[in-house]
Amino acid sequence: MNQALLWGIGVVTLAGILQGSFAAPMKRMPAWRWENSWLLFALSGLIIFPWIVNFATVPNVTSVYAGASPSTLIKVLLFGLLWGVGATLFGLAISRVGMALGFALILGITSSFGSLIPMAILHSGQLLAKRGLALIAGTAVMVFGLVFLALAGRTRERDLGTGDGGRSGFAFGLVLCIFSGIFSSMMNFSFVFGEELRLRAFHAGASDAMAANPIWALTVTGGFVANSLYCVYLLTKNRTWSVFREGNQSAYWLLGILMGLLWFGGTVLYGMGAASLGTLGGIVGWPIFMTIDIIGALFWGAVSGEWRGASRRALVYNWTGVGVLLVAIAVISIGNAS
Repeated sequence: MNQALLWGIGVVTLAGILQGSFAAPMKRMPAWRWENSWLLFALSGLIIFPWIVNFATVPNVTSVYAGASPSTLIKVLLFGLLWGVGATLFGLAISRVGMALGFALILGITSSFGSLIPMAILHSGQLLAKRGLALIAGTAVMVFGLVFLALAGRTRERDLGTGDGGRSGFAFGLVLCIFSGIFSSMMNFSFVFGEELRLRAFHAGASDAMAANPIWALTVTGGFVANSLYCVYLLTKNRTWSVFREGNQSAYWLLGILMGLLWFGGTVLYGMGAASLGTLGGIVGWPIFMTIDIIGALFWGAVSGEWRGASRRALVYNWTGVGVLLVAIAVISIGNAS
C-alpha cells in the first residue's frame, strides 16, 4: 500500500474511534434524561463547532455557498435533514430491540447503503472492477460480523434479564432499525453528492484536508432540525426542561459539549481521510469508518460495565464479530490499494 492510502485509512480509523466514543460522556450524566444531554450535544456538535470550524478553515466561505449550484445546496441540506431523521429513529429503535442489536443493525445498513448506492449511481463501471468487488465482498463480510454482534447483544440481554422477554414491539423495532439505517446513510450521500462544494472551497484557498467543511456544516445543520425538534418534543412531553438545573451543572454542560466535539471531530477527520483515498474515498472509506465506529462503541460499552455478568457465549459472539469486522476492513483496504 502506498503512503497516501495508509494515511487515509489511518485518519478514517481515528475518525471512527472518535465517533464511536462520542456517546461515552452520557454515562457520566446520570441526573439528566436522554433529551437533555442529546439537545446539548446537537447544539454543540451540529451547529456551534461545525460553523466555527467552517468559517475558520475555508476562506470566503459565503462566496463558496453563493457560487454553488442550487441543486447541490438542496441535495446537501435534504440529505442532512434525512440523516437527522435517521438519528432520531435510532433512539426509538434501540428502545424496542436493545442497544446491541439496534446499533449493529443500524450501522450495518448505514455502511452498506452509504457506500454501494453512491458507487452504483456515480461509478457504476467500478462495481465489477477490483475496487468494486472488494467493496461488495468487504460489505458482505461486515454483515456476517454484524450477525455475530447481534447474537452477542441478544444473548447478553437474556443473560442479564434486560430484555422484555416478549415480542411486543420487536417487529416494529426492526422496521425502525431498517429505516434508521437507510436514513443515517444520507450523511455520506451529502459528502459524495456535495463534491461541488468541496472543490469550490479548495479553489477558494482551503486546504485539501479542510475543503469538505462547507459540506459538513450544511449537512449537520439540516440534521440539527430533526434532532432538536424531537428533543424539544420530549422535553415538553416529559416536562424535563427543569432537569437542566439538576446534577453537577458545570460538569454536565462540559460533558455535553465534549460529546459534540468528539462527534464533529470524527466527521471532519473522516472527510480528511476519505479525500486522501482518491476518487472513491467517500465510498470505500465509509464502511471502514462505520466499522470502527461500531467497535469503538462496543469498547466503551464494555468499559462502562454493559457486559458485566454476560455469559461466555455472549462474549465469544461479541469478539468474533469484532474480529470479522476487522477482516472486512482488510478486504476493502486491500481492494482500494489497486
